[in-house]
Amino acid sequence: MDEKCGTCSHKSTCSAMKDPMDQKLLCNLSNIKHKIAILSGKGGVGKTTVATNLAAALAEKGYKVGLLDADIHGPNVAKMLGGEGSKLHVNPETELIEPYVPDEIPNLKIVSISFLLPDSDQPVVWRGPLKHQAIKQFLAEVNWGDLDYLIVDLPPGTGDEVLSITNLIKPLDGFVIVSTPQEVALLDTRKSINFAKMVKVPVLGLIENMSGLICPHCGKLIEIFKSGSGEKTAQELGIDFLGKIPMEPKVVEAGDSGKPVVIAEPDSSSAKAIKEIVEKIISKIEKGKEW
Repeated sequence: MDEKCGTCSHKSTCSAMKDPMDQKLLCNLSNIKHKIAILSGKGGVGKTTVATNLAAALAEKGYKVGLLDADIHGPNVAKMLGGEGSKLHVNPETELIEPYVPDEIPNLKIVSISFLLPDSDQPVVWRGPLKHQAIKQFLAEVNWGDLDYLIVDLPPGTGDEVLSITNLIKPLDGFVIVSTPQEVALLDTRKSINFAKMVKVPVLGLIENMSGLICPHCGKLIEIFKSGSGEKTAQELGIDFLGKIPMEPKVVEAGDSGKPVVIAEPDSSSAKAIKEIVEKIISKIEKGKEW
């Protein structure tokens, strides 16, 4: 064990590092088995809803899960998991930040910049270097402990925060890309996939979110957008299609109430679709399927 950074299996590597935060970063990441980043080419596709539900579904299955909200300018994870208004504190014994843990999901640890803001209306007006430093601190100086999965909710696009994650988390198991059936969203999805190739991070697959609306009265699927475009795009680009998540009023109601739909409405169509997607992701990662 290296005295400067706590429990670590990389004593020789840590000892050679001059920056204590780099030591802590290596130690923290070494205690996390799998790291997955949720990416979207554009905003408004429901990426954070997908990220929070994937994390909650994994935790419900008994996995130890961390959820890092890396969207510095639009952090919504805390709201969707019942943590809005909560604040983080530093444990005086470990000198590490203690993450937020939802009462109903004790296997899930959450960190977001929103926990550090004076109120939810406060904007974060930062340039790239400050954002990079904040993300590095969230990875290195938070008491994540031993995790089976770390889910990173990224902002849309391929800017500063996304680059920071790919530079700081090595290896990253892969990106899960979220899109809608609209052609304009899928155009940006192609950019995300090409970005993943540029930074040499695997793409675990594509999720088509808002894939039709479940009528709350008759239960039938109404195709608001064209359906099947996501699956076609995945085939064209040679990546796995993980599944479709339909739109339901229950999803919005659950997110606004601070409880993901997989917890609040486990028998809903959207919750079942998310759970099936989780099974596919687990299979790809833990059974060593190559991509």
